[in-house]
Amino acid sequence: MARQDQVLLLEPQHELKFRGVVRSTIWLRVPYGQFVLSILRITMCPGPFSDVVNTTLKLSNPTDRNVCFKVKTTAPRRYCVRPNSGVIDAGTSINVSVMLQPFDYDPNEKSKHKFMVQSMLAPPEMTDMEGVWKEAKPEELMDSKLRCVFELPAENEKTHHDLDANKMMSSNLLKSESSTLSMKSMSSTLDDGEVKKIMEECKRLQMEAQRLREENKQIREDDGLRMRKSSMMSSQHSSHSMVKEEGLSLRTVALIVLFFVVGVIIGKLVL
Repeated sequence: MARQDQVLLLEPQHELKFRGVVRSTIWLRVPYGQFVLSILRITMCPGPFSDVVNTTLKLSNPTDRNVCFKVKTTAPRRYCVRPNSGVIDAGTSINVSVMLQPFDYDPNEKSKHKFMVQSMLAPPEMTDMEGVWKEAKPEELMDSKLRCVFELPAENEKTHHDLDANKMMSSNLLKSESSTLSMKSMSSTLDDGEVKKIMEECKRLQMEAQRLREENKQIREDDGLRMRKSSMMSSQHSSHSMVKEEGLSLRTVALIVLFFVVGVIIGKLVL
């Protein structure tokens, strides 16, 4: 028995196209105070497919029945598909995201990767999708095949991207130059009297800072002197207590010896 025709509508129908990406190098100049900093932003891209490239496959169900689907590929390690299976309700559609993983592109190598969308009408009461697929008969399955196409960035797309980068760089240059000019004009509007006042205020602040540093140094020296005095007093107190303890221990030993001698004499007299 021949297989049924695919009931799902695929968009695209026959090819999944993956377009390579473009990377550029952009110089940026940013004003910082009275200076203008030059910042180089570099985005490295060895090839057009050295980053993840995403494309979308739309599956539509025009029937009045729910449809189960699966998305398979001949190169499962090169692609990430989300979702790769599920159920499409009657009269609805779903977008399947197909992500091509980074790889070293060879323009002389033709792509042999293919995708297959397999589908079947869902049973009225379905609880286990895996079981439904296992028990499905070959004549109940429908499939559609798509081939993968790798597209390089177009030359006009590269040119347009470079033009946008140049516009961004020139606009940043104009902004930085205008900010520098405005700062210069602001400084030129100050007269000699105001400049002199500012210089005097700076000198006063420097002297105040020097005075505070000297006070801080004096405080640290006083704290060190107090700490040394306290340590000397504590050491003297400890040595005095040690002498007193040694005197007490000598007296105790002398009393013990005296009692021992008296006890010996008394013992001889009694005997």
